[in-house]
Amino acid sequence: MMLIVGRCDADKKNRLTKHKLYMKMSKKKRQVGVLLHISSLPLGVMGQNAEKFVDFLNEVGATVWQTLPLNMPHGDGSPYQCLSAHAGNPAFISMTKLTIEKLLSNADLKTYLTNQSLELKQKLIEKIFISLSKQPQSLHYLAFKKFSRKHADWLDDFALFLLLRKQFQSTSWNKWPEPYKKRDVSALSQIKKLYKDEIGVIKFTQFLFFQQWAALKTYANQKGIAMFGDIPIFVAYDSADVWANPESFKLDARGNMKVVAGVPPDYFSTTGQRWGNPHYNWKTMKADGFKWWLSRMATQNSLFDMVRIDHFRGLQAAWEIPANEETAINGKWKLAPGVALLDVITKRFPKMCLVAEDLGVITPQVNALRAKFNLPGMKILQFAFGSGDDNFYLPANIEVASVVYTGTHDNNTTLGWYDTLDAHAKQHLHAVLANAAPNMPLDLVKLTLNTQAYLAIIPMQDILALDGTHRMNTPGTLEKNWIWRFGWPQLTSELKAQFAQAIHQSGRG
Repeated sequence: MMLIVGRCDADKKNRLTKHKLYMKMSKKKRQVGVLLHISSLPLGVMGQNAEKFVDFLNEVGATVWQTLPLNMPHGDGSPYQCLSAHAGNPAFISMTKLTIEKLLSNADLKTYLTNQSLELKQKLIEKIFISLSKQPQSLHYLAFKKFSRKHADWLDDFALFLLLRKQFQSTSWNKWPEPYKKRDVSALSQIKKLYKDEIGVIKFTQFLFFQQWAALKTYANQKGIAMFGDIPIFVAYDSADVWANPESFKLDARGNMKVVAGVPPDYFSTTGQRWGNPHYNWKTMKADGFKWWLSRMATQNSLFDMVRIDHFRGLQAAWEIPANEETAINGKWKLAPGVALLDVITKRFPKMCLVAEDLGVITPQVNALRAKFNLPGMKILQFAFGSGDDNFYLPANIEVASVVYTGTHDNNTTLGWYDTLDAHAKQHLHAVLANAAPNMPLDLVKLTLNTQAYLAIIPMQDILALDGTHRMNTPGTLEKNWIWRFGWPQLTSELKAQFAQAIHQSGRG
């Protein structure tokens, strides 16, 4: 009897929290944004094309630009497997912008534009750093030193990590000689002295990235555009984070992973997804007040106006797979201290706008965690059709406190999805649209915009009406991902006008 009363009280509390979130979101003007990673811009860098994209958003009435994580990836290019939870991707630095700022000569820019390799970019940045280091009182150099001091809590470790990784031919830190693997103080001190300039270049590169991003964010904000970021819940094993904080992860005495992260079999894969990231040692993290997490969120808070927590359910429980398993099938759920962590984060950053990626297998406990902290969840229209009327991705079932998408970076483009949709799901979609011959993807875009969700996000591929050959990522595969890039000629005046009209007719913007 007492259990029943307790459950009713808990349900009542959840309903009240849900109502509070509903009221909070319903007071906001319904908005629309576009999902496009920096790498998908023409040339794939910040600067002029990024500002032109902001202008496009402003012209059509969009108010949010969502990107994928901005961090420095491994060789596969995935922004969800990076060398640091803080460091920005140097590939996004605009060399043209450095020329405008008179840091790079026109001749060097011309040389770069004929090649545009990351190696040449790094050599030119090194040339700039060497020149500036001879002018210690210059404004740029003083700004760099200030940046280095401000971000020393992660930048020092990252610079040393990247230097050593290059010294050891990009092998993972657990394969380095023991003194460097185990962070022997004497060995690291010697390396810092021997490679002082190289470490300086790595830090300076990060300074340029953060400087250019800050300029882009300021430009966007002045145009009324909010920057919406994304953080993977886990970090890569071969990262500065794990190397510098091994006690915060589930590693054995030799520094190897005992278990890895992933998700069980689902919509995307019959064998699940074995991501290979190390699991957090939550006991250790909780003991120091989640210091690493607070540092990570401080960086994100400076970069973005909104932040999506990818795989939010991992803050309540995460799928833990024995490291020797080849697939994600034989894993198990392990509880995480999500309440304690989010309590610390929201108190430290009370104005931070967080969004929970709550797709996949979601339990009442995960929903309760999201509701407790008033976080909007996600809804995907590509998941809505082919089942019953209780499918909570159906437009009629989408709540105000939601961020709704046609599809995400992990989905096919809407045109590609529609072309491969089975007959039953397609018939269901046609019934909802009241149109047996819809104009795709535009009609699904309009359906998304006309939901009551407070924020609707449309992938750029759907605005450009591109087919499945233009998708950003196919989960569970390793090839042809993260490389899609659009060109301005694809954004015709007709496509721009129809998107603007759809936004206007939906009452958003």
